Amino acid sequence: MKRNWLLAVSLALVLVVVGLCGCSSGATLAESPSPVEVNVASQQEGIWVTGEGKVTVTPDIAILQLGIAAQAVSVAEAQSQAAEAMENVMTALTDNGVAEKDIQTRYFSIYQVTRWDSETEKEIVIGYRVTNMVSAKVRDIDKTGTIIDAVAEAGGNLTRIDNISFSVDEPSTYYEEARQKAMADAKAKAEQLAELAEVTLGKPTYISEGSQAPSPIYRQGMYIEGAGAVPAPETPISPGEMEISRTVQVGYAILG
Repeated sequence: MKRNWLLAVSLALVLVVVGLCGCSSGATLAESPSPVEVNVASQQEGIWVTGEGKVTVTPDIAILQLGIAAQAVSVAEAQSQAAEAMENVMTALTDNGVAEKDIQTRYFSIYQVTRWDSETEKEIVIGYRVTNMVSAKVRDIDKTGTIIDAVAEAGGNLTRIDNISFSVDEPSTYYEEARQKAMADAKAKAEQLAELAEVTLGKPTYISEGSQAPSPIYRQGMYIEGAGAVPAPETPISPGEMEISRTVQVGYAILG
């Protein structure tokens, strides 16, 4: 009996050893992942320059920021005065050639007007102020002064004109000219750098254009207290000139 038991144990050990040998010879160990490749030469190669092109143009549109501000002891009264005055202002705009699509509400508010009472040491409400401001795009720029005068007369003492700016309605043509100048400026800079470095300049390998909208020309804001503050002659308006610019970043190859 003892002999049979020892024989069984020995046979089991032999099977275990054979199994382990089979696993070691037939199994494939998982390969460790390869290290991540790092590009140490990630710096920009070649000659990189920034070119700028500018075009001077005469503005062809004026943008007015105007409206009314009414104050009364009650909200209803202030709002009624503001609504009537604003309706007159809108009529003055459209009657002078400003299209309804070119008039946009920019700001509307109703708020309390208070003052400090030194006796009670508290803020007391003395009225309510309604403000309604719009932007109006004047496409016939020569009529800007006439429109300002008409608005001042229509709104009376409630008239407010915050500022006037000038811009170009269709700047795409000027963008093309400014872009050509920017590329020429970039090439001139790159050629000079290549000459100084005693290398041969190759073709552009990278071009990126900066986005710059035409900068409107702003004039001093006007605060008109009714038609009486406006002189009899037409208000003189001078749009002057403005610059439209484009910038490009260009990378050039070095041939040798």
